[in-house]
Amino acid sequence: MDIKIRFQLSLMMFLQFFVWGGWFVTLGTFLANNLNATGAQSAMVFATQSWGAIIAPFVIGLVADRFFNAEKILGVLHVAGALLMYQLSKATTFDAFYPYVLGYMIAYMPTLALVNSVSFNQMKDPAKEFSPIRVWGTIGWIVAGLAISYFFHWDAPQAIQQGFLQNTFLMTAIASLTLGIISFTLPATPPKAVSGEKPSLTEILGLDALKLLGSRNFLIFFISSVLICIPLAFYYQNANPFFAEIGMANPTGKMTIGQASEVGFMLLLPLFFRRFGIKITLMAGMLAWALRYILFAYGNAGELSFMLLTGIALHGVCYDFFFVSGQIYTNSKAGDKHKSAAQGLITLATYGVGMLIGFWVAGLITDTYNNGGTHQWQSIWLFPAGFALVVMVLFAFFFKNEKIEYKA
Repeated sequence: MDIKIRFQLSLMMFLQFFVWGGWFVTLGTFLANNLNATGAQSAMVFATQSWGAIIAPFVIGLVADRFFNAEKILGVLHVAGALLMYQLSKATTFDAFYPYVLGYMIAYMPTLALVNSVSFNQMKDPAKEFSPIRVWGTIGWIVAGLAISYFFHWDAPQAIQQGFLQNTFLMTAIASLTLGIISFTLPATPPKAVSGEKPSLTEILGLDALKLLGSRNFLIFFISSVLICIPLAFYYQNANPFFAEIGMANPTGKMTIGQASEVGFMLLLPLFFRRFGIKITLMAGMLAWALRYILFAYGNAGELSFMLLTGIALHGVCYDFFFVSGQIYTNSKAGDKHKSAAQGLITLATYGVGMLIGFWVAGLITDTYNNGGTHQWQSIWLFPAGFALVVMVLFAFFFKNEKIEYKA
């Protein structure tokens, strides 16, 4: 891969995740403070991510794989996303906000697969070349969070009260428009479907991989993947509002510690995986979710703030040890014919169905422990902690360990 293409793909990844991290992290805080949203209303907004994930396979399977170049669809979706983000920056009520955020997520979620398609199309050895490109996405997310906290100071208590978090949507709109324009200059990624062949619904949704559920171990893993997304949703929906409410300084910037740890633990994952196997690795990821929420429940912004920072830093274990290991496990079980379908099925089940349920539960629990705008955070965080532990115990009991070759 020549330097020009490497730079183009790295910039694409940087902007792709800068766009996501530039508004999604502070979304819960914005909803509560700017739109006076209830927990149930916040859950509806966060669930748009899940609806986007559910609809995305149709966009990819019916359009990108058959009719148009991936980079052109990527450009159109990000330009449309920029317009929707601009409208979000102007919304002053929940009713005005919701249709635009739903439309935005339906446009954004397919782009996650499209940037991968554009990247893989230029690589001779994806296993070796993809990680150095993809890491720029993590850097983009980190830069967005640092900019919000340490450059613009939009998440400072006084700035939140004055409505400055609304500027995150404008920042994202500019970045999305930039990526949309740049996308049309990316290397050509033509559709790969054979002309004249009509895809079945099962092919579009990746449901050919459902036969994998006939394996007891894979079925247990599949169910566990859906269930563990319920506590995961609590982090996305409640972490930033929690840190802001208890008075943590620069909460959005400090949450980027999680993305930094993701990079670090990714390097440790092969060693852990080879030493302990797939079962222990997946259990470590689930245990990390429980431990993170226990730290949140008993930490505060004062003398125990190190507990909060440790909880944030556990993101690398939470994500890498369960979700990345899960992708490796799925890849090993699928076989050559159904690899993409199997990965699509897991994504649909987790970020689609699992997170959809999770956001609803998180909204319900948050409203239950909300006393006139002051939340009983200890009770809120102990619920997903306990839930994650239950999922881990059930997984440990039913899942039989097996040897899986690590292929990153």
